[in-house]
Amino acid sequence: MTQDAVDFASLLCSRLCHDLLSPVGALNNGLELLADENDPEMRARVLELLGESARASAAKLKFFRLAFGAAGGFGDLVDAREAKAAIEGLLGDNKRIELGWMVGEPALPKGALKILLNLALIACDALVRGGRLDIGAEGPEIVVRAEGPRLVLDPELREALLGNTDRASLTPRAAAAWLTHALAGQQGGRILVSEPDEGVLMFGASIPRIS
Repeated sequence: MTQDAVDFASLLCSRLCHDLLSPVGALNNGLELLADENDPEMRARVLELLGESARASAAKLKFFRLAFGAAGGFGDLVDAREAKAAIEGLLGDNKRIELGWMVGEPALPKGALKILLNLALIACDALVRGGRLDIGAEGPEIVVRAEGPRLVLDPELREALLGNTDRASLTPRAAAAWLTHALAGQQGGRILVSEPDEGVLMFGASIPRIS
């Protein structure tokens, strides 16, 4: 393994730790409160919050395992329902974002699935006030559409998606975006990103040799 690969793996690990810090920290805080709380109603509420945090942690781990890891078995294809379930788990009880799923294929190549999931992750983060997330895939084309009252795409993420970021200056925040660009490039494809226009942001991936 090259030093570049080790450095990039470290960036991804930092991103994962950052995203898991909140739900895991909530679990720790909840357990501390539970140890000191005697009121039955408060204990019931704390247990409810612990359950929510545990579900959020598990959902994020499942999503990251598919988006960044080697999940899906040893075959070349992964059941598309796994990708949908992972995104639904990431959204959790967040009623502010409505998911539209337009993936007709029963299974997706691993490379395509990772690109789809990472674009969905970036689009979710851009919907800072909620909205709608539409995901479609057909053949070599993947489209992710975010629509909401306020869309914010960090310029660092845009540049990483488009391949304009120097590896030496890459940060954990942009690691998933750079991975998406690299996965598409390995298959002879590219990532397209629109400018937010009237509350709509589009991400596309055209991948001729999808695998």
